[in-house]
Amino acid sequence: MDFSFSDEQLMLQDVARRIAQEKIGPSAEHHDATGEYPLENIRLLGENGLMGIEVPVEYGGAGMDPVSSVLAIIEVSAADAAHATIMSVNNSLFCNAVLSHGSEEQKQLYVRAIAEGREIGAFALTESQSGSDATAMRCRAVKQADGTYVINGQKSWITSGPVARYIVLFAMTDPSQGARGITAFMIDTTRPGFGRGKTEPKLGVRASATCEIEFQDYVARAEDVIGAEGQGFKIAMGLLDSGRIGIAAQAVGIARAAYEASLAYVRERKSFGAPIGSFQMIQAKIADMKCKLDAALLLTLRAAWTKAQGKRFSTEAAVAKLTASEAAMWIAHQAVQIHGGMGYSKEMPLERYFRDAKITEIYEGTSEIQRLVIARSETGVR
Repeated sequence: MDFSFSDEQLMLQDVARRIAQEKIGPSAEHHDATGEYPLENIRLLGENGLMGIEVPVEYGGAGMDPVSSVLAIIEVSAADAAHATIMSVNNSLFCNAVLSHGSEEQKQLYVRAIAEGREIGAFALTESQSGSDATAMRCRAVKQADGTYVINGQKSWITSGPVARYIVLFAMTDPSQGARGITAFMIDTTRPGFGRGKTEPKLGVRASATCEIEFQDYVARAEDVIGAEGQGFKIAMGLLDSGRIGIAAQAVGIARAAYEASLAYVRERKSFGAPIGSFQMIQAKIADMKCKLDAALLLTLRAAWTKAQGKRFSTEAAVAKLTASEAAMWIAHQAVQIHGGMGYSKEMPLERYFRDAKITEIYEGTSEIQRLVIARSETGVR
């Protein structure tokens, strides 16, 4: 088995690392404190091909593979997880939705704008009463005699919602069909009937700007349907498999940042006349952190590689997301503990890593949902 990366993959990783270190890292504290959306940085990522990594060149993307996407998201997340959230949603959910299920016209119009960083995309599946149970959604799209759809309802927890130009929306077109009655639509937020609700005051990834969105008699044209009517739930579940690889990569980036900060600290910090890294209790923490970090990285790369081979990767994505997110939370916790009082202070980024890590266990399928996905796949029992 070859664990090496291609020159092209390493080149993209280097571009992501350079932007992360020179632009994103230095502004991370500001964006976390203010919650300000990092539009300038996101456009810079787009200009360098990082908002459409797997998007073919003919649609404005970098034309790279899922492994490249993982490598780039890790670098960005290590500098600031909020930027990685925006990057992952645009790459894994929005662009994949249109590339996999959209028409040629939709690809040219919507994917290019996002991949080049000119516009921001979003993904709207969750509602206040239907988180893990997506089929309980109440957002309705009623088909009219002229072939258009009138959409009414709300969606919650929409990443980039306050600034997104285009949104992939999932709405119920036939409630009697349950999951088979859900349809995917492309929403242009500049058109009448679309509104934005309150921006959520979040614990972490604060710069990714999350809000509610509202529809009041929004008219979607027949050509705004993504895929076929009634295929929305199937489309969403497939996209979440890709999205989970992106979130796993984000978690690995957070974990790596916390681990590397801890390594530097235990070498420099002295207590009882010796570096604290010489103490067995600290050494045990470092060893466990390293093992969990490497396991998370390798499982995430395996999921990306499986996807790149064109094979089914639902289980691999769930395993990667579950392992990486829980590793990030655990490693960030240990990093705060190693730093003691300084780890609790906003003067150092450890507390931000800790806050940011938590969401990776929740969005795009909680850890509990990942366990269900894995167990059902392994046992064949539902």
